[in-house]
Amino acid sequence: MAIFISVLLIGVCCIIIWRASDGFEAASEYLGRNLSDGVRGATINAIGSSMPELFTTLFFLFVLQDRDGFAGGIGTTAGSAIFNGMIIPAVVILVVVFKGMATSVNVSRKVLMRDGIALLLCELILIFLIGGDELTWVHGVILMAMYAVYAIYMLKTMTKGEGGDDDDDEDDDDEDGESKGLLVSMLTLDLENVFVRNGINTGNAWAMLLVAMTIIGSACFLLVHSCEMLGDALGIPIYFIAVILASAATSVPDTILSMKDAQKGNYDDAVSNALGSNIFDVCFALGFPLFIFTLIYGPITMSPETVINIAELRILLLILTLFAFFIYIGGKSMGRLSAFLLLLIYFVFTMYILGRAVDSSAANEVSIWLRNINDIIDSLRFWK
Repeated sequence: MAIFISVLLIGVCCIIIWRASDGFEAASEYLGRNLSDGVRGATINAIGSSMPELFTTLFFLFVLQDRDGFAGGIGTTAGSAIFNGMIIPAVVILVVVFKGMATSVNVSRKVLMRDGIALLLCELILIFLIGGDELTWVHGVILMAMYAVYAIYMLKTMTKGEGGDDDDDEDDDDEDGESKGLLVSMLTLDLENVFVRNGINTGNAWAMLLVAMTIIGSACFLLVHSCEMLGDALGIPIYFIAVILASAATSVPDTILSMKDAQKGNYDDAVSNALGSNIFDVCFALGFPLFIFTLIYGPITMSPETVINIAELRILLLILTLFAFFIYIGGKSMGRLSAFLLLLIYFVFTMYILGRAVDSSAANEVSIWLRNINDIIDSLRFWK
């Protein structure tokens, strides 16, 4: 019964995040209207749609604290990064192909190289940065600084001519929303109909964004407790629940934003949102909670099992991201074969995590291989 209830609650959290993400999409699109394609997706859209990962990591740390908190947090952010890197581009390709919009998705090589290389560098630094069994506020500061450098670079390198349309394009295509009552809109989390009844502007866009963040934050709080309940019911560490279920639930806004961008033909934004979200997840969504928690409670001391699990996950994240990156740039465009390969990578990753959770021999063999790689990396950490 506990398993059913916890899975049901995770599903409810997923729906709440999905509904509130519509408000995110409308607000972030308006607030980022003056940014170029690709830059908007990698910054405004990525930050807005990655709030669930940030909230979930915060709650994992502050609710579970040293016991499973950091393992759940890094499980969510790294699992979400793998989800974003594989599932979102695959979904974008399939939406475009099956809707008959095009036979493949052509994303700017500049966008792929810029965001892909930045993501790989961030993941590489993450591998070398987090070593040993203790984490301090310094680790959080370094991770946040990495995202700050990326965001500043993105904004500085955007030329003046690249900006989007500067006029206040007010969306009137939802005029039938007027007929929907305010109470119904609130109950169904139709934030656009609550806040944008007479056209969108800067004021109501920020209000909608903040309310959407509050709703998603509340859903993430429930998500953490649901994952804890499911882990206890199944008798497996919450880390494994976070890597698969929590990460997928928190990636709903990223997926929806990218799908909508793809349907509008904004392929650069659709893919750069996924890659930018990953950079935000790896750097800020992990770094900020780590910084705040260790500043208040002091260093986090991790158990040997947690150290092993997160070391494996960081290395696996880099390897899978590298595979995905070669798929992105392997041809002039990405078609059905690219989508299939990306989905296959995520399926194999999921099978590995499930295998580790049940202690399967095949998964343990892969685990030993990843640990050997980590031992080599550990020997290079001269500052230890």
